[in-house]
This record gives sequence, C-alpha cells and structure tokens, in this order.
Amino acid sequence: MRRALEVAAADGTGSGVPGVADAVSITSAGAPPAEVAPVGTARGIPVDTTADVPVGAVVYGPDGAELAVGRNERELTGDPTAHAEILALRRAAASLGAWRLDGCTLVVTLEPCTMCAGALVLSRISTLVFGAWEPKTGAVGSLWDVVRDRRLNHRPEVYGGVLEPECAALLRAFFR
Repeated sequence: MRRALEVAAADGTGSGVPGVADAVSITSAGAPPAEVAPVGTARGIPVDTTADVPVGAVVYGPDGAELAVGRNERELTGDPTAHAEILALRRAAASLGAWRLDGCTLVVTLEPCTMCAGALVLSRISTLVFGAWEPKTGAVGSLWDVVRDRRLNHRPEVYGGVLEPECAALLRAFFR
C-alpha cells in the first residue's frame, strides 16, 4: 500500500487555500486529483498547553474551501472520542448541514486510528491525506486497513506519508 504511493512536493500554487505555501501534489498508479489540500495547514493548527497529543486535522469541501478544523482534545475535554479527525468531521458536517461529506477531503497529520478510520468511511469522505504513519495504532495501512476493506460500502482515496518528516517531528518533540 505504501509502496504504491508517490508523493511529490509542489510549488504551492493552485492549492485552493489562500496563504498556504506548502501545498502538495500527489501522484499514484490510479488517476488521483492533481493537487490535494496541504498537510501544512493541519500541522499549523494551534496546540494548547494541555497534555493532548499534537494532531491536527482539516476538512476541505469539494471546492477546496476549508470547512472545519480539529485538534486532539481528549485531555482538554475528558472525551475519549475527541480525536482531531472526529472533531473536524463533526464540525464539517455541522457546517454543511449534512452528515455525508461526499467530495470532501480530510487532511490529518497522523495516520487515523480504527475509530477515526471508521468515522471517515461512514462520513463518505472522498479523499484522505495524512502525514506520519502510526505503526502502533494506524488503521489506514500500518496495523489495519479499515478504509480499503472491500467489504465496506465506501472506500476513500488515500494518500499517506505526505510531509511525513515534518509531521513526525511534531510528535517526537511532544513525547520527549
């Protein structure tokens, strides 16, 4: 799965997100979109001084406009489901007034866990872009592959390892 993905940094033009310079261009064996929303935006989501792991997520609409952002808030809120992806998906659905996020892209700094992978499948997200791989709990190819399970009724396009060194550096710094 990982080997099938090729990720190339783009020059930052045409990302559809004003003021963000580090857009990425994705290529793979299939016919992927020419450009995907920047992981750099998810990396730049402010992280408070709580003990929450610094993971950021952004949902972009079909037109490339930012719909919602999320960051881990489990420690802050005492909610075990307050992962960045879940919060971003909830906020995007509220923004659109519908639970189906067809045509939307979820960008997150860390490979989603099983809960988050299941939620993005159920929300009908069209594309998932993530930064660092998570060998202990990753459910998009590392440990499990929930989003590409052929038994499910929806399988988003997945691009992993985008800006992986930068995303992984945030996590390493947190756990030092």
